[in-house]
Amino acid sequence: MLFGTRLLSTRKKKKISQDELAKTIGVHAPVIGRYERDEVKPSIETATKIAEALEVSLDYLTGLSDLELDKTIVDTIMDIQQLDSKDKTHIMTTISALIRDAKARNTYA
Repeated sequence: MLFGTRLLSTRKKKKISQDELAKTIGVHAPVIGRYERDEVKPSIETATKIAEALEVSLDYLTGLSDLELDKTIVDTIMDIQQLDSKDKTHIMTTISALIRDAKARNTYA
């Protein structure tokens, strides 16, 4: 199943041991290994804690999304969403222009 595979690869990519992850989310280290081998599935609460500890979305870990979101970007988007609509529009216009320019640079590089 996808959860165990993504948990393992994300944990290794972030250089976090099973023991460190287990302590962070409040379980025993062998449980993390069982999750990674898809022997058992975590509760939704535990899966959420794992996603938070690894700074990825729960959708990514469960396979609903193939995009591993950067926590910094997600936090910035959350900040933008809390602004009034005029400020949101200005920020999104600027971001859209920067994305367009970056895509053009990559296309013609």
